[in-house]
Amino acid sequence: MTTLAHGPGSSESTADQTGTTSALQDAPAAPKARNPRGPRKRKFFSTAVSSTSASGTQPLTRPAAITLGIAMIWFSFLVLIPLIAILVETTGNGWTAFFNAITNRQTAAALTLTVGTALLVTVVNVVAGTAIAWVLVRDRFWGKRLLEIVIDIPFALPTIVAGLVLFSLYGINSPIGINVANTQAAVFLAFLFVTLPFVVRTVQPVLAELDRDVEEAAASLGASRFTTLRKIVLPALLPAITAGAALSFARGMSEYGALVILSGNLPMRTEVGSVRILSYIENGDNASAAAVAAILLVTSLLVIVLLDVLQRRVARRG
Repeated sequence: MTTLAHGPGSSESTADQTGTTSALQDAPAAPKARNPRGPRKRKFFSTAVSSTSASGTQPLTRPAAITLGIAMIWFSFLVLIPLIAILVETTGNGWTAFFNAITNRQTAAALTLTVGTALLVTVVNVVAGTAIAWVLVRDRFWGKRLLEIVIDIPFALPTIVAGLVLFSLYGINSPIGINVANTQAAVFLAFLFVTLPFVVRTVQPVLAELDRDVEEAAASLGASRFTTLRKIVLPALLPAITAGAALSFARGMSEYGALVILSGNLPMRTEVGSVRILSYIENGDNASAAAVAAILLVTSLLVIVLLDVLQRRVARRG
């Protein structure tokens, strides 16, 4: 048998190998190669998930989709299809007939009176309606409940009955001595009667929910009542005032029953757009009637959009 001798050289070699092995075991492992597309996919996925969560959009459930479909069909039959039919009827005789209808002196006078009076009434309603809403919310007085009921009368009263009431009060045999029959003041009065509740009823609930602690804090810091009204109250009421003004203007543009008795429907003087439309229909000129209706529709839409844009700009500045 052969015996292996372990000398000093072999011991040192064994120690060096042991130290090298320990160093290799203790050294950190080299990083593995990563797929450059992996993290991007995860980042894109996480971004997509976060954006979806932030937007809050989720696919409609089957009951919600059915309900939405029924609502859109109902809205189309009541609003969209009739509006499209009017626009189609407008150009039934060609664009030349359309321009001839709306540039007719009698039609132009009726449209000018309608739009001008509706704008003036809207301005009055913004001021008076906001003031009435303020009184109903902030003040306590005898007869407050009765005033609440009286304000809603134009909503419940048929417009032709409203016209008869106005004629009885402000007509030829007026018991108070005010006769505005067959004048443009009759048109203004009729518009004012049927549109007043809109601003009141849109501003009143918002004003009732307004936190009065903010106003008290502003007053404690030395702000005057006018400053508090301008900086705190009015910006909070502006969306409601704008909505009421838009409803008031659109309602005045389409009014017929409340003014047909009191105004007298005199051509070039007290005739309004709705009466002019009826005159065209009675004469069998449906295309001209549709042309006047289209002008009233577009004007109302433009005013509503303008009020909305104005309200948004004022809210941003505020």
